Parts: sequence; C-alpha cells; structure tokens
Amino acid sequence: MTAAVLAGLGTHLPPRRVLNEELAERFNTSDEWIRSRTGIRQRRWADLGVSTGDLAVEAGHRALKSAGPDVTVDTLVLATTTPDHPCPATAPDVAARLGLGEIAAYDLSAVCSGFVYALACAAGSIEAGRSRGALVVASETYSTILNPEDRTTSVIFGDGAGAVVLRRGTPEEVGALAGFDLGSDGSHKDLIHIPAGGSRQRASHAPPTPEDAYFTMRGREVFQHAVHRMASSSTGLLEQVGWTADSVDRLVGHQANLRILHALADELGLDTERVVTNIERVGNTSAASIPLALADAVARNAVAPGDRVLLTAFGGGLTWGSVVLTWPDLTPA
Repeated sequence: MTAAVLAGLGTHLPPRRVLNEELAERFNTSDEWIRSRTGIRQRRWADLGVSTGDLAVEAGHRALKSAGPDVTVDTLVLATTTPDHPCPATAPDVAARLGLGEIAAYDLSAVCSGFVYALACAAGSIEAGRSRGALVVASETYSTILNPEDRTTSVIFGDGAGAVVLRRGTPEEVGALAGFDLGSDGSHKDLIHIPAGGSRQRASHAPPTPEDAYFTMRGREVFQHAVHRMASSSTGLLEQVGWTADSVDRLVGHQANLRILHALADELGLDTERVVTNIERVGNTSAASIPLALADAVARNAVAPGDRVLLTAFGGGLTWGSVVLTWPDLTPA
C-alpha cells in the first residue's frame, strides 16, 4: 500500500517587518489593542514588486533542498488566495523557475485552508500512482489585497510562503500522512470574500467601488465558525485514525488569531503548551501559516521526531480541513 510521506520543509518570509507601533499610528490605536485581540506583535509585508510567485519560488527551493536530491518531484500544487494573475495560474511559472521541467503544476484556492487541501490533492496523486513525489507550496501576499483604511484586517494579515515535499512511501513510515478530513459550507461564502474582480461582478456590468477590490471579513462570525469547524474536523479525523486527543503531542492550527487557537485547544481538551504558535511574529499568513508554524516549531525544538502532530485549518468558502502524521526526522531549509 502506498502513502505520501513528508520528506522536506522550507519557508520564506519577506524581510520587511511591520510592527504594531507602525499600524497603531496609522489607525489611531495602540499596540496593546492589537495584541489583546489578535496575539500579533508584528507581521511581514512584501516590498513593492515582490509577488506571491516570488515568495513561492524561495520556499519551494528550500523545501527541495531539505528533501535532498533523491526525491523526484513531478507534481506541484500551489495554494494561494493571491495569485500573480487571475490567468494563468501561478504554479506553472513557479515550477519553471525552480527548474522542475514540464511537470503537472496547478493553483488551488481554499483561502486559509489551502495548505491542507493542497496536501490532500498531492497525497491522493501519490497514493493513486500518478505522482512519484510532489512539491506543495502555500504562498500569500495579503498586503496587496488589504484595504489600507481598514484597521480590522490590516493589523491581522502578513505575507509569507511555506512548502513541503512529499515522496512515495508506505503507511508504516514515520512522516506518512495518516488521514484527512475536508469540508466546506458555501452558504456562508460572504463571511470572507473580495467582492470585485471575478466573473460575478464583471457579468453584472456594475462598476465596482474602490473598496470592492479589497479583502473583507466579518470577524466575530468567522471566529465562531473557525473554532467549531476546526474542532469538529479534528475530532472526526482523530476518531477515524484511532487517535485520542490526549495522544496528540502538537496541535498546529491555522494561525488566524491567538484567541481562536486557545479556544480550539479548549474544545479539544488540550493544554495550550501543546499548541504550536508563531502568529505573534508573522501575523495571519493565510494558507502559508501552517508550514511557517511547523518550520518555526522545528527550529525551536517545539516539535520533535516521533511526535504525533495534528494540523487543522479553516478559511473562506467556507472551507476547513485536518491531517495527522507522526513527525519525521527532517531539517527545514
């Protein structure tokens, strides 16, 4: 029986740090107000001219280096809400720039759940025998879609990219992706969205307002859905694979908000010491948040080989998903 096994991990953050103090001055608020509501002290924003694809190439290169030359990659899945262009997809360009040749490469849009969805797609391709190995990249430049006059979103989101390499292996191997749970509810699609730019707005022939081009989110309702959906998905998956919540060594949730992560831990009956977080230093990086948090945890020795790890995410759509694995012995690049 074939399984997808985690073989490499790489990340990239743009160098520009945006501290709370900078945004507090712009929005007539305070560092304390931002930290108390989000847990964020700073975030990274890409410089002018740096795109999602640029970040993806850097993270992808590092993940491939981490995996080593013995892993063959013939599929690339790029999870993003902020592609370089509406058309074509960004993934083929990333594959070409990484020197991967004429491999299968495509974008995947599931907002903050994108990394988990992309893992499921890539793992399915490996398990079905269509791929020998896959590069899964999650890359975001949310700074390009934030309304500069909207305090509630501008203080939350950051830019960054994370990538993993999956190889063909067996379910018994350490690092094998042991199970997935995915879900969606489109009846709440308006909770997180960008009104303009797509075919619905264009087909209406109604001229968009400048604000319609920016990301919008109904935060209070999103908070409630995020905790409930991630907890339900995680519980269902743990039951599916025969794990108990007590047996989970590390919970790596989408880094949406520190209060959401702590509420999720409470729902699952886990103490907060098992929750991996780095949101205070990078903000909410949407689809990229889980691989960025994983690499940070490895660097801090907060996750170790043999640990049972639960990844779970929630995003616009609405979408949500979870995956479990036993952490392998690898070194992020």
